[in-house]
Amino acid sequence: MSFPRIPLSRVPSYLHNSNNCFHLLHPPFIPVSKTPTLPTYQTARTCTDFNSQTQAQPPLSLPSLIPSPPVNNPNATHRWKPMCLYHTHGKCTKIDDPVHVEKFNHDCSRDFQVSAADFERKRPQDFDFFLVFDLEGKVEILEFPVLIIDAKNMGVVDLFHRFVRPTAMSEERVNEYIYNKYGKFGVDRVWHDTALPFNEVLQQFESWLTQHNLWEKTRGGRLNRAAFVTCGNWDVKTQVPHQCSVSKLKLPPYFMEWINLKDVYQNFYNPRNEARGMRTMMSQLKIPMVGSHHLGLDDTKNIARVLIRMLADGAVLPITARRKPESPGSVNFLYKNRI
Repeated sequence: MSFPRIPLSRVPSYLHNSNNCFHLLHPPFIPVSKTPTLPTYQTARTCTDFNSQTQAQPPLSLPSLIPSPPVNNPNATHRWKPMCLYHTHGKCTKIDDPVHVEKFNHDCSRDFQVSAADFERKRPQDFDFFLVFDLEGKVEILEFPVLIIDAKNMGVVDLFHRFVRPTAMSEERVNEYIYNKYGKFGVDRVWHDTALPFNEVLQQFESWLTQHNLWEKTRGGRLNRAAFVTCGNWDVKTQVPHQCSVSKLKLPPYFMEWINLKDVYQNFYNPRNEARGMRTMMSQLKIPMVGSHHLGLDDTKNIARVLIRMLADGAVLPITARRKPESPGSVNFLYKNRI
């Protein structure tokens, strides 16, 4: 199975009617770069079809950080637009419609830019790629977005994004659930048009990983040179196993370990006030949030922006949590000072 090329800059096209513009737009695109006066370049690559130990690292005090460019950055080359959510599912039929293209982004990479200065403090990593991952859905998984970040050049490699249809809920309950969750974003229609059962999403996800040479079932099913990065432990520790149980699936081996970005952030920056969530980290780093909070794709992109900033500041991201092979329900947390 091949997947559409999805660069990772703007947010998916949510509405079936391209004339109905996404109503919760945020400020224009804000690049990750901390030095807007320097020439920037896009590090994202267009995708093709297709056990670490904690390292000691000197803390970087938050007050010394140079803030990201302001919202009205005169050097920004384009305004931020929501991504076409039909496009992320390979179902956009309006890619040649100039009105639609003007309103919705179809290139995931453009919002992620770094400058030469961002490499001055960057350090080698334990992994070649980070899979930024942020689920939505507290009863069953509703949205499954994953963004590949190249650990060396801090560029976006590719995006996987699927809406997930619950299997243990009545149709009436699903409709109510989706309206309450996604109706406020104006994307409930695209959810109904594109959502797939979790087992199909997982199959497509594994095919996508294989096309990027990040996973092979014949090699034990673990990730190859890559690690999941989450904002907290809940996504991989709790919700994925729960969904696998509901969907009568065995927990895949690639969900045996992950990086909780909040733990690395806390130990690297040692902030005066704990950063207990994505928005706090972004606020402390002075990175303006784009998109809509609790829309999984937007949250994944914002978490990726925090990750890229941390890489540029010299943070090393090791595995922070690992399941016990003999008892996958038990997890060893590898940081003493953790959130």
